[in-house]
Amino acid sequence: MAWVIILWIIFSIMNLTLLGLNFYQFLGFSDLEADYLNPYELSSRTNSVIVPEYLLHGAFCILFLVTGHWFMFLLSLPPAYYNLKQYLSNQHRIDVTEVFRVLNFEKKVRIIKLAFYIVFFAIVFTRLALTTIYAIFGDDADDLRWFNSP
Repeated sequence: MAWVIILWIIFSIMNLTLLGLNFYQFLGFSDLEADYLNPYELSSRTNSVIVPEYLLHGAFCILFLVTGHWFMFLLSLPPAYYNLKQYLSNQHRIDVTEVFRVLNFEKKVRIIKLAFYIVFFAIVFTRLALTTIYAIFGDDADDLRWFNSP
């Protein structure tokens, strides 16, 4: 049972990393909009973290599939599909010459991803807490369930 707790800890660390990478990209776009950053710096900073983000999310999704967490896999599948579609169509990189044209769209994409990862973190952290409680208390944890049938 301890391996399940370790697995949920790995899930939460991966989710926090994805959250941080997306927040970093969003801050870069906000800094460009506020004229604190030039387009060259933004494109080099963002392009350096896009592929690791896509790979980490793909590993996140595959890890859910392999471990049999079907609901979590299905929840993480739409962003993975979007990332794969962007990568295969070669639209994942930020072009220096067109960065101002796509600025608003890219910021909206990052905000949607941030919201997704925050909600997903809440789910993962809840599952981690519940798994830990059930591992510690065992059969006594039946009193802790909120969906007890009368």
